[in-house]
Amino acid sequence: MWGIVIALLSGALMSIQGVFNTEVTRQTSEWVSAGWVQFTAFVTCVVIWLFTGRQSVSALMAVEPKYMLAGGILGAFITYTVIRSVESLGPARSALLIVISQILVAYGIELFGLFGVEKAAFEWKKALGAAVAIGGIIIFRS
Repeated sequence: MWGIVIALLSGALMSIQGVFNTEVTRQTSEWVSAGWVQFTAFVTCVVIWLFTGRQSVSALMAVEPKYMLAGGILGAFITYTVIRSVESLGPARSALLIVISQILVAYGIELFGLFGVEKAAFEWKKALGAAVAIGGIIIFRS
């Protein structure tokens, strides 16, 4: 149950952040806005880290495979692409497409066992669920 609440909160925060970032971009530029987002996220993480136990930062050097450390780079491009999609499609349409993309890519990662994720068997009900979600976007667009 807690995981569902956190996932719903995450989606809500992403939608709000997309609107905020789009407005900051209108008044600055894409990369200034994306940089600000990443910088303020870093500061927030440091402050929270100071109050929550201070696990060793040097443990990052032991992370394997090393490409797993590219999350921040992906985060910068996620911020940029969310800003651009909200700007051109609006918050609701962009959120729908982002979620569909997340579902399809996440399912592909599971199906092929990419990035160290345990490989999952193909399930028609999951494929049908993705198709229904895509159908929802088509209906929403109309």
